[in-house]
Amino acid sequence: MESNEEPEALAPPPDALPPPPPEIPPNLVPVQLTTDTFPEETKKLSKLKRSPITRRGVGSRGQKIQLVTNHFKVSISNTGGHFFHYSVALYYEDGRPVDAKGIGRRLIDKVHETYGSDLAGKDFAYDGEKSLFTIGALPRNKMEFTVLLDSFSSNRNSGNGSPVGNGSPNETDKKRMRRAFQSKTFKVEMSFAAKIPMQAIAAALRGQESENSQEALRVLDIILRQHAAKQGCLLVRQSFFHNNPKNYVDLGGGVLGCRGFHSSFRALQGGLSLNMDGSTTTIIQPGPLIDFLIANQNVSNPFQIDWAKAKRTMKNLRIKVSPTNQEYRITGLSENSCKEQMFSLKSRAADGNDVESFDITVYDYFVNHRSIDLRYSGDLPCINVGKPKRPTYIPVELCSLLSLQRYTKALTVHQRSQLVEKSRQKPQEKIRILADVMKSNNYAAEPMLRSCGITISSQFTKVQGRVLPAPKLKAGNGEDVIPRNGRWNFNNKRFFEPSKIENWAVVNFSARCDVRGLVRDLIKFGEMKGILISDPMDVLEENAQFRRAPPPVRVDKMFEQIQTAFPDAPPRFLVCLLPDRKNSDIYGPWKRKNLAEYGIFNQCLAPTRVNDQYILNVLLKINAKLGGLNSLLAMEQSRNIPFVSKVPTIIFGMDVSHGSPGQSDIPSIAAVVSSRNWPLLSRYRASVRSQSPKVEMVDSLFKLTADKKDDCGIVRELLLDYYKSSGQTKPAQIIIFRDGVSESQFNQVLNIELDQIIEACKFLDESWSPKFTVIVAQKNHHTKFFQDGSPDNVPPGTVIDNAVCHPQSYDFYMCAHAGMIGTTRPTHYHVLLDEIGFSADDLQELIHSLSYVYQRSTTAISLVAPVRYAHLAATQISQFLKFDDMSETSSSHGGLTSAGQAPVPELPELHHNVRSSMFFC
Repeated sequence: MESNEEPEALAPPPDALPPPPPEIPPNLVPVQLTTDTFPEETKKLSKLKRSPITRRGVGSRGQKIQLVTNHFKVSISNTGGHFFHYSVALYYEDGRPVDAKGIGRRLIDKVHETYGSDLAGKDFAYDGEKSLFTIGALPRNKMEFTVLLDSFSSNRNSGNGSPVGNGSPNETDKKRMRRAFQSKTFKVEMSFAAKIPMQAIAAALRGQESENSQEALRVLDIILRQHAAKQGCLLVRQSFFHNNPKNYVDLGGGVLGCRGFHSSFRALQGGLSLNMDGSTTTIIQPGPLIDFLIANQNVSNPFQIDWAKAKRTMKNLRIKVSPTNQEYRITGLSENSCKEQMFSLKSRAADGNDVESFDITVYDYFVNHRSIDLRYSGDLPCINVGKPKRPTYIPVELCSLLSLQRYTKALTVHQRSQLVEKSRQKPQEKIRILADVMKSNNYAAEPMLRSCGITISSQFTKVQGRVLPAPKLKAGNGEDVIPRNGRWNFNNKRFFEPSKIENWAVVNFSARCDVRGLVRDLIKFGEMKGILISDPMDVLEENAQFRRAPPPVRVDKMFEQIQTAFPDAPPRFLVCLLPDRKNSDIYGPWKRKNLAEYGIFNQCLAPTRVNDQYILNVLLKINAKLGGLNSLLAMEQSRNIPFVSKVPTIIFGMDVSHGSPGQSDIPSIAAVVSSRNWPLLSRYRASVRSQSPKVEMVDSLFKLTADKKDDCGIVRELLLDYYKSSGQTKPAQIIIFRDGVSESQFNQVLNIELDQIIEACKFLDESWSPKFTVIVAQKNHHTKFFQDGSPDNVPPGTVIDNAVCHPQSYDFYMCAHAGMIGTTRPTHYHVLLDEIGFSADDLQELIHSLSYVYQRSTTAISLVAPVRYAHLAATQISQFLKFDDMSETSSSHGGLTSAGQAPVPELPELHHNVRSSMFFC
């Protein structure tokens, strides 16, 4: 082991100077730097950096309600101590860096076990990769250790037992096991990296957040992760999953949903707390490998498996091999079947001295040399667990998948809906499960927490909420609509502004339904709601010969029929009947054809159970798409919304939609919706662009054309539409709702996205300086609220702006909707900027009201309508690219993908007929 200086000696003394320069010529005139020397850099430096504002007060309106939340109070007594951060490097004996995953924890445990006395008896908190933390310093700044590991077995065993084997290993097995279990030597290096005062946690509780406070909380999170890892849990970021079949739900296709828990320490107004919540991930079905492949490919026996597809699915999965129970990682498949795949077997000659080698099939070796009965593997490929040039083949029926292996590919629609359905828990069930896990985790016994002087309460934290009254709505003929429990109905009422449907047709893609009955119901119910619907001009049935054609072809063929039926001009509106209830492949090509090429308003239906409520829901969507309004806020009509009704105001909702986790090359779709027809807040339009995969910041808000003379960005398009639709008025105030960003990206929203929006405004009019309010809406968090002593969800309109909110930043939680199934997930709103100057009450009421202007339903929704619309627009337009060859078109909006490969495909422009409509409804 090497020694180095103490930590204090790492930094040079403050008065240490660099060596003097060579002699300076006496006639040298120094160059005076001005702002002209580096104009771009000066410009960047001079631009003021915005940061999120602090809280300006709390709200008082509404009826008070006692709640409990899934935060557990944490007390810390050792605030004078320090965490010491060490960088960890792991090497094989020959000096190569360790590339095997999951071995780090075993090596660090071995170091702790073997060298305890050299480490001054310190306990470790290790993140499993390159960071290790101790309380107080290790004896030296740099320490090196040599450790021996006996085997590489996992502490997660298959839950379904082993496949058929012959039980005890024979002599050859024993030799192979001895070879495989030979100790391997590793080198572990630990180097001092930083010193983190625990006092930083107390500072964070006072609202003084710093890098130190974030790091200190990270150390506490790592301690809990390590605590879970020691119990054999699967760790996924801040969540942990136990190996217990009771936590598994079958999603089909060899994929299981696995229920676990999320845990994170938070510095809040009420003090330090541990946020504990349920969490779900997807894992591979453990047990016989062949069973997984049969389920994954939906076939009935091993001989129907597509092995090329199986090879991709299995790569890097961990298996246990019968009868030795040795563990391996799958690297590939044999080229030939088990009965044909040859390898060279070495054995000692009869005299015991010479080593002979001869070729033998894998099947012959296992059956005749190792006396293992193979029932069906002979005609199937073997599993390769060796290296490409030195393969090791194992018959597939001897392989069993280990448990808790994450499934990271994109889920099917069915699997996703199953996962959501089976993960739901009613409030009382969630409280019981969380209370149980807080007891069973036994954090009091965790040595690192004890050393910090940390104790975690097992009691849910009590908080006070307020229930805001629902806003009054207006329907047709000026009638009042009074929402109750977050819901309302249109019984005996007309829509506020009904549209008219003429020149329309029905298109049926082989859906089995009573088309005439459906049309009759639409016309009848439409009339009751004030929508005048004439008889359809035609009902076009798909030609049976194209039913099995690719979706784009089916759509093209249907449009040939439409053009024949409407030779002069396309119809204004089409009702499209789809054969699949969920996620029809026809949807994307159909929407693209209608919205981009022909400018036809359209409504897709997959009618299975048609009743009055179904028809009403369809009419809500159709009316909004065609420019009508179903209902609006009474305050909107009477122009009584504080700050917004009297001063021209535009509201933006922004969202970026990414491909599924398993799709890394799908472009991200950025959508911004904006309000129009001020002083209305219920009518919106959208602008959508593609951008590089997984990029969260919207990069097309302001976008100069190639000649730098014009702006072709999103914001200009939306501002011009507002100006035209609002009586030639420019907005003096811009309210931005941003979805889907985390705390770490708040500064980017304020300094990158907002800058682009300001540039777009200045490009239109240099003297125009609207006021901005920027609010982030987060749903992807783990705070839940429960009524104290009631089995019901919190009532709609519940707002919480104390105790579990940030000590200094301006944030609050709102449950605007009535949670009907599962436990209500509140929306966490963060106010990053407020130049308009709302009071806490006025802003909370505005946000609450914006949850009631969603035209697609007769219920309050869980977050403001503009954000939900942006999400809908991004999702619908992303379907346009579904059948595109990604490399065919490049985007003026995109640039290269993160891998530096093909340009991002450009989205087709929407037809001018539908561009300013609520096509996304």
